[in-house]
Amino acid sequence: MKKLSLLLFIFCIMFFTTACDSEKPGILFNRYPITVDTVMGHEQVFERGTRIYYLVVMPKKIHSRYMYMQIIKKDNDYERLGYKVYYGKDIRLKDEQIYYYDDYIVINQSGAYVMQIFSRDNPQKVLTMNEFWVK
Repeated sequence: MKKLSLLLFIFCIMFFTTACDSEKPGILFNRYPITVDTVMGHEQVFERGTRIYYLVVMPKKIHSRYMYMQIIKKDNDYERLGYKVYYGKDIRLKDEQIYYYDDYIVINQSGAYVMQIFSRDNPQKVLTMNEFWVK
């Protein structure tokens, strides 16, 4: 009886202390066009003047179908303090792009960058963000 009660107690503790987090949006970067074969080869460091392909994955549908992408450059060599907006773009999602968006950008200046995605539904809240470097 003690073994059974101990086993039930362990299962109860496991049930209440482990939790599954909901899916979150994310950004993947790659130096090759993103396909089913290349999606797992994500990278963070790129050469100047090359195409940086990115994939924005959203588990929840954006109701307005409009997003805003913003790229911020960290403005010094220490990658701290000093930020400036490098690029911004309004994106209209098509019917087949409700849960993802992919495109590319070319950056010709070395530095550390942060890509942020906002929704038009709530433009103050960042949906997702990711860093990358251009050498």
